[in-house]
Amino acid sequence: MTSQRKRKLHIPAPKPRNPLVAPAQQRKAGAHRKGRSAERQHSRQALRRGLDREG
Repeated sequence: MTSQRKRKLHIPAPKPRNPLVAPAQQRKAGAHRKGRSAERQHSRQALRRGLDREG
């Protein structure tokens, strides 16, 4: 065989993509926010703080 037949073309592999980005963009992912239970807990704490200051 000639030397040209022995050569192989080496193409570097592309950088792997983050698999979580595409689904997030499809969902139109926005800013994170607290869940409903966390909001209820925060409002209860704020109410208690307000009552403690008055009394």
